[in-house]
Amino acid sequence: MNVNRRNLFRIAGAAGAATLASRALSSATTRGAARNAVGVLVDTTRCVGCRGCEAACSEANRLASPEKPGDEAVFAARRRTGPTSFTVVNKSTAKSPSGEDRYAKTQCMHCVTPACASGCVVKALEKTASGPVVYHEDRCLGCRYCMIACPFGVPKYEYTKAAPLVRKCTFCAARQEKGLPPACTDACPSGALTFGKRADLLEEAKTRIYQNPSRYVHEIYGEDEAGGTSWLYISDVPFASLALPTEVARQSYPEMADGALSAVPFVVTLWPPLLMGLYTFSKRRDDVAGRENGRKEEGHE
Repeated sequence: MNVNRRNLFRIAGAAGAATLASRALSSATTRGAARNAVGVLVDTTRCVGCRGCEAACSEANRLASPEKPGDEAVFAARRRTGPTSFTVVNKSTAKSPSGEDRYAKTQCMHCVTPACASGCVVKALEKTASGPVVYHEDRCLGCRYCMIACPFGVPKYEYTKAAPLVRKCTFCAARQEKGLPPACTDACPSGALTFGKRADLLEEAKTRIYQNPSRYVHEIYGEDEAGGTSWLYISDVPFASLALPTEVARQSYPEMADGALSAVPFVVTLWPPLLMGLYTFSKRRDDVAGRENGRKEEGHE
């Protein structure tokens, strides 16, 4: 093949286009799989704050037992998930329109296109087709990029251990593989947690809001946050009062980075031939100038 300047540009353009097409195909595949992926609908108007989900999570994941379920003292401060607590229930700072207390559990949101998995250079975190974002401890380098990438601040590092791991809710992936629902949803006594296909849960959430317009906030938390999450929330109090981050972007974080990352193939493929071209041009110009100077010197002699 005659690799002239025109062919170099064609090759570079084709390489860049192929990379972009691959990214687009990957994103489309992920979005398509999300329609059939599982999720959980959290109806905070039904949560009674019993924290049975915390106890069930601890037992299923062999974690330390949480504080006494039902102890109001634990609601005095906002609680966050950690290496020994994959889910926590917080009390809302706002009461319902009828004056009732509201509660909501938080855990890994298992995003449709998770930023943590996108930021992991060794694929220690991986989004499965069924829904859960799983962690492969044998691959983890301990770089903690996932902790920086997660817009919900979920992954936590075991700083106190000699061989630390990144820890977070697993969405009971092992239980799901056996045909069982997540432990927290199985233990909920009030019907606040509904497990099923994400697409079906979205329809259920919209139906509840439509049929009870004066009861719910007209929004589904998790439908669009971070590009969509497997955990969805409906409520009659502001989501911010339930310790749910409201500053999270609506677009998928990996997709937002695609604009910058897609420039890499063009830079990588075009920069070397461009530099080579400049070098060749400069060298040729110097050679011509050298021959001209040589002729002038011969003329003077």
